[in-house]
Amino acid sequence: MKNIAKQYIKWAVVLSVFTGMASCQSDYLETDPTTAASEEAAYSSASNLMAIVNGMHRDMYYRQNDNQGQNGQGGIMIMMDALADDLVFPSTGNGWYVSTVRWQDQVNENGANDFYPYQFYYALIRNANMVIANGPSVPAPTTADAATIKAAIGEAYAFRAFCYYMLVQIYGKRYVPNTNNTQLGVPIRLVANEVPLARNTVEEVYTQINKDLDEAAARLGNTRATKSHFNDKVILGLRARVSLTQGKYAAAITAAQSARSDFPLMNNSTYLSGFNNLSGNGEWMWGATILADQGDTFSNFGAYMSRNFNSTNIRQAPKAINSKLFLLFPSTDVRTKNFDPTGAHSNLGLPSTYSKFPYTGQKFLAASQADSRVDVPYMRSAEMYLIEAEALARSGNEAGSKAVFDVFAKNRNPSYTGATTTGTAYITEIIDSRRLEFWGEGFRFLDLKRLNQGLDRTGANHQSIVTNNVMTVANTDLRWEFLIPRAEINANPLIVQNPL
Repeated sequence: MKNIAKQYIKWAVVLSVFTGMASCQSDYLETDPTTAASEEAAYSSASNLMAIVNGMHRDMYYRQNDNQGQNGQGGIMIMMDALADDLVFPSTGNGWYVSTVRWQDQVNENGANDFYPYQFYYALIRNANMVIANGPSVPAPTTADAATIKAAIGEAYAFRAFCYYMLVQIYGKRYVPNTNNTQLGVPIRLVANEVPLARNTVEEVYTQINKDLDEAAARLGNTRATKSHFNDKVILGLRARVSLTQGKYAAAITAAQSARSDFPLMNNSTYLSGFNNLSGNGEWMWGATILADQGDTFSNFGAYMSRNFNSTNIRQAPKAINSKLFLLFPSTDVRTKNFDPTGAHSNLGLPSTYSKFPYTGQKFLAASQADSRVDVPYMRSAEMYLIEAEALARSGNEAGSKAVFDVFAKNRNPSYTGATTTGTAYITEIIDSRRLEFWGEGFRFLDLKRLNQGLDRTGANHQSIVTNNVMTVANTDLRWEFLIPRAEINANPLIVQNPL
């Protein structure tokens, strides 16, 4: 991992600490260009340690290379949905993410989009490892300093858990509940060095994820600077996600119940307001607010997922919903109102230069036609309701599941009279609701993999010119695992490539 790790030493310390959340890296390099000096300063105070964590949160949405589609977690969220069935590209537009839609990225070990998630998450892991290793030695002359150090280390553990959870899902085989899961996952790197490491098993990676969540929970309370940061509820939310993936339904239920307790579901009016106000929306548990002076016009999440930003990508290739999924829900469900079957979006006053396609979405609205910023949703309490409902149903408590699911469904559809399906059909109803709820939020590919379901884009509004006729992919297809990037294999002789 030498090549990948070295690229990000300067990001871990120089940018995060000394240029804060808005400036350029060169501002600091002009006055103190040495990494050693930077690291010494980084661990000289509690505030500097927390500045590293702040920088990691910024890296979650900040473009770090010349590829504007690789814009942190938001870009990977788009990739995860582009691979699946519910995010529809009605045209190729100017080409962004089209290779992802066509399932070409993950089979190209030299490809930029095969490399990017690996690079992105391991860079954050390296930073987290540095905070975990050095944080205990940072001076704490006051009680406030001690609290800051404790929180910074807690957030580092949370970052590491989150990153390994994403990596093992993308590059490893699916977790199979109630088995040994000896299939290959990803290397567990707990020290910020470049020592070659072999891939750990999927089970070992999940064991480490849960250990890190335990460590984070022991250090983080309810307070935090902003919703971009982790706190105890977000840790519970991550635990609910991980437990559902592992088929540990009792743990998923308990965690999801506690996680959502401070985050009431949004009302229908708020649901239609553009999904762009993290701080003002009580349902959002964790996400990124991109400030006006920190935006990257053509590299923000909203530059690809909004309906109103004035860019070639939005004008030519606005994102649509799978028409089969849309038609499963009645018009009384507020979530359907964020999509226009005609594609006209008359309420937005779009100029004539904007292409119109059926079933395009306006769930995400940018700050303006000239400003692509959209707050990026990482976790909402809606997910906790749906995790709890699914876990209860799968554990045999259908009545309890329906009590939870009905509360959620009636919030989204005041005319909903309660679930009448049972058994497998009822679980499908939960999953379909999850599909509609989290359209565009990066869940679907990972859900298909978790559920061991194949890809099926047939009978909907997918265009063969965009998909390159990739309309179905069996659940046994080897392409559900991204190839390990060639850069990692070249740098690490212990790495074994995924078969293809």
